[in-house]
Amino acid sequence: MMNQTPKMPGSLVMVSNTDILNADILIVDDLETNVELLEAMLRGAGYTQITTTQDPCSVCALHRENHYDLILLDLRMPDMDGFQVMEGLKELETDGYLPVLAVTAEPTHKLRALRSGAKDFVSKPFDLAEVLMRVRNMVEVRLLHKKARSYVALLEELALNDPLTGLANRRLFDDRITMALVHAQRNRGAMTMIYLDLDGFKAINDTLGHGVGDILLKMVAKRLLIAVRQEDTVARLGGDEFAIALWHVSGAEYAALVAARVIAAVSQPYDIEDHIVDITTSAGVSIYPVNGEDAESLMKSTDQALYLAKAAGKNAYRIAVCADA
Repeated sequence: MMNQTPKMPGSLVMVSNTDILNADILIVDDLETNVELLEAMLRGAGYTQITTTQDPCSVCALHRENHYDLILLDLRMPDMDGFQVMEGLKELETDGYLPVLAVTAEPTHKLRALRSGAKDFVSKPFDLAEVLMRVRNMVEVRLLHKKARSYVALLEELALNDPLTGLANRRLFDDRITMALVHAQRNRGAMTMIYLDLDGFKAINDTLGHGVGDILLKMVAKRLLIAVRQEDTVARLGGDEFAIALWHVSGAEYAALVAARVIAAVSQPYDIEDHIVDITTSAGVSIYPVNGEDAESLMKSTDQALYLAKAAGKNAYRIAVCADA
């Protein structure tokens, strides 16, 4: 089932001072005095979300649960040193970005820390200005990194989903059809494609406006999702055209049952901005392997069946004839 329409994020390149001061920070040091000193420095500068621990063995579990934006990590601790902690964190940060600011009193450990994945280091004894500068710089980079990842994920989603309804678009639908065909071929089963066209949608757009038309399309999309199984795919191919891919169907009888259910769901009245809107849909149905053994032939059969449904008076479905008929 497809999610709702994604929302565009704020500016990709800007991180506010509030964002920085509200970043989630973890301080790790076996010495209580060092923990208290670092926490006092950060809180004095306005940072609000600070967690501390003197147990290096708990760091990975804490980070798995809280996804810290910055981990101030002492490198010299008993039982488990900072380098071992970073190895554990690498298993959590699959993209290779460790939000670790290494804390060390030994100059020789600085280069090793960077090679081990730390993004920066701060020296002991602490210098207030240095600590605050390195913390702020690292937090800002981390937040930008997270924003960039979210933005890329959003672009990928928009490339595969219809921006109005949140349904699969034609590109994603083609991919799902290919997957369904491969699944059916391997299991010597059947799958179904249903092609839907709303009856009289242009008249609604012309009389009530495109705003109402867009709301109607989104409401139709929701009804289509409810009418099918979770593993099936509902897509908007463009305009008022929708398509459904039904995985592992038993045959024509089940395909007809779903087509009838979809038509009945769409034909129920819609209450939109003080208007009761009535609309119906016509559907063409094709079944693998009876009506074709590849996506192109199935779509051709489905389109022909839709034409027959329209010609029969609309608000109806037709199942394609056998490919060799």
